[in-house]
Amino acid sequence: MSQGTLLITGGAGYIGSHTVRHLLEQNERVVVLDNLVFGHRDALPLDRVTFIEGDMADAALVEKLFAEHKPEAVLHFAAFAYVGESVTDPLKYYRNNLAAPLTLLEAMQRHSCKRFIFSSTCATYGDPVRIPIDESHPQSPVNPYGASKWMLERVLRDCDRAWGLKSVFLRYFNASGCHPSGEIGEDHNPETHLIPLVLQAAAGLRPHITVFGTDYPTPDGTCIRDYIHVCDLASAHALALNYLRKEGETVAVNLGTGKGFSVKEIITTAEAVTGRTIPVSYGERRAGDPSELIADPRLAKQILQWQAVHLDPRDHIDSAWRWMNGTRRGRYAV
Repeated sequence: MSQGTLLITGGAGYIGSHTVRHLLEQNERVVVLDNLVFGHRDALPLDRVTFIEGDMADAALVEKLFAEHKPEAVLHFAAFAYVGESVTDPLKYYRNNLAAPLTLLEAMQRHSCKRFIFSSTCATYGDPVRIPIDESHPQSPVNPYGASKWMLERVLRDCDRAWGLKSVFLRYFNASGCHPSGEIGEDHNPETHLIPLVLQAAAGLRPHITVFGTDYPTPDGTCIRDYIHVCDLASAHALALNYLRKEGETVAVNLGTGKGFSVKEIITTAEAVTGRTIPVSYGERRAGDPSELIADPRLAKQILQWQAVHLDPRDHIDSAWRWMNGTRRGRYAV
């Protein structure tokens, strides 16, 4: 049951919009702040949320928002997330992912808002030294995207010590899948995630899917990743909110399934789901791609009482395929 207004930054984006839907189902009052650089207005049920188009770096706007809506907690999704771009344009990432949230945090401090749920990432760990990865794994990010998230985690811990801000850092592994309604889904431009790229190849929207590297030390030679359904991510945010409402301390938890699937396994599963042959091109390894990334999600179960429900990648692929075939996304109609 709702206890106060929630401010969701980046709530019109992929994971943010799914979390908004989940919170509304729990009768929460939601205010979304999104500059629509990557978010989509039509991903929000505008009759049920207060939507403010704007940037969290706009101090006057953020102050007005806090004064009018008095949020009791912030769920922070707004970030740039293209790893390659972060390497070529690091200042863009440090400005948006690290500097801009400071304006938000300053407003929270002024208005005594002391609950913060942070959309973090397994990229803060860098190259894994052990698999599965638990929260005690060393954090040594290898690109500015991961570094910007790691740095904001540090800022949030310092705010806890200084003025009592309590945060949950949700370190996602590979987000995938779409809402079961088919009304919202993964809508990035450019798209870089494997499952939508594979499905675009299945639909004839791209000539093929490129597999980068077939000589990794894995059973079929391709990279293995832990795919976590976006609806499972959404439920984790709601449980993190409950945890903070019960006076929980600042904590970091991994969000994953604890199971990994290779690139080839994803392609094979997509062919089974779609009933189509997917054209594949093989390329060289990409620099910085670890052979395997799998979460140890046990702490999330212990701390938040959360665990992934969608363990079969067929669920992820089927929901994404249904969204791509949905009437609301005409450019993807296949």
